[in-house]
Amino acid sequence: MSLISPACRDALQNWLANQSALNGAAENTLIAYRGDVAEFLSFMTLHFSSPQGLGALQAISIGDMRAWMAETRNSGTGARSLARKLSAVKSFYRWLSEREGFEPTAVLATRSPKFQRKLPRPLSPEAASEMIDTLEMQSLTPWISVRDQAVVTLLYGCGLRISEALGLTGADLPIGSTLRIIGKGNKERMVPVIAPARDAVERYVAICPYEITPHSPVFRGARGGKLNPRVIQKVVERTRMQLGLPATATPHAMRHSFATHLLNAGGDLRAIQELLGHASLSTTQAYTGVDTARLLDVYARAHPQGRG
Repeated sequence: MSLISPACRDALQNWLANQSALNGAAENTLIAYRGDVAEFLSFMTLHFSSPQGLGALQAISIGDMRAWMAETRNSGTGARSLARKLSAVKSFYRWLSEREGFEPTAVLATRSPKFQRKLPRPLSPEAASEMIDTLEMQSLTPWISVRDQAVVTLLYGCGLRISEALGLTGADLPIGSTLRIIGKGNKERMVPVIAPARDAVERYVAICPYEITPHSPVFRGARGGKLNPRVIQKVVERTRMQLGLPATATPHAMRHSFATHLLNAGGDLRAIQELLGHASLSTTQAYTGVDTARLLDVYARAHPQGRG
């Protein structure tokens, strides 16, 4: 950060505050944003051989952007990481251009490098069920066993992110037929709750040794604090090794499985997008491993001319 001019440092800090306050960016996301944009601004300082004020940032050309991307790739950064860095820089520039009143075309027009997207691997319905059943045998403490099973049942039964499940408070109890979830970017969605998920949470609440108040977390660690997601990741890891499931059988894979199994049962892709809280339909498509042939088949059966 020492290479960056005070004006740019202040702009970066204000943008990060904006991302936190208005977009609900998580702390880890903000740390990544700070590093990526600071790295970009430092490069431009060296590239132009002088600290870059806000005026100089507005004059950055497509050639300057290519120089930054080439240098970043030459330093050993992969295409996926560079795409993430470019995304952060573009987000910063959108905000800065609106605030300062300039045209950010050179930055926003820079093409992201292509990379092979790794599709998630959902579990089969049988493996998901076996995972949930076996979870209860991983702890000698009954309430902890029931707790772990309840959390993973919510991931699979409702398609929740692990942060969303662990973010539930006593105010969400008793869980009814739907749950109001505040997801990424503070986006709200209503999620249907199947009976097994409700039952699993009720079993846990009934034997949890800690008082659950409207403002306290539902899921507690062994000492009564908020449950750390790493605890669930570890117990799922032990379970999948016991069952001989692949390393891709993670808590997040339960969410993938929820989406894929819904789709395979005839669910609508856009409705599943809403349930998952995805901003983009393409993200849902990647999640569920939907291929073009499947989409064309759905289209052919649903479109009036296709049916004809």
